[in-house]
This record gives sequence, C-alpha cells and structure tokens, in this order.
Amino acid sequence: MESETSEGERYIGVTSDLKRRIADHNAGKSSHTSKFLPWRIVTYMAFSSHAKATSFERYLKSGSGHAFANKRLW
Repeated sequence: MESETSEGERYIGVTSDLKRRIADHNAGKSSHTSKFLPWRIVTYMAFSSHAKATSFERYLKSGSGHAFANKRLW
C-alpha cells in the first residue's frame, strides 16, 4: 500500500482478506499507518501458502528487497 498524502510512505504486509485489511488501515485501526491516511493498493500478490507469503514479506522488508520493490513493484 502507498499513502495518498505522504509521498513515498509505503506499507508491506500479509493478509488473507485484502478488502478488510485496506478498510482497517483507512479506518485508522493501525497506530503505525493511521498518521498517513488514506492508503491505496499499489501492488498485491497471491501465494499458495501463508509460509511463502510471509517469507516474501520478510524479503521485501530487507535491503535487497527494498531495491527489488522500488525497481519492480512501485
């Protein structure tokens, strides 16, 4: 997700219910993301298992993962 008001502010996370997750973030239910409302989906991916999804999330939050995301996802 990307903040519509704070340029460059992004959030990476894992969920099994994307519509609910974006609604929760935009309703201010997360203290980390509430100060950058509203949020919009930029990229989403589906995985065959929760383990694969969390592994990719950890990668995206790493140094090389940031570089990959900046080049390929945003």
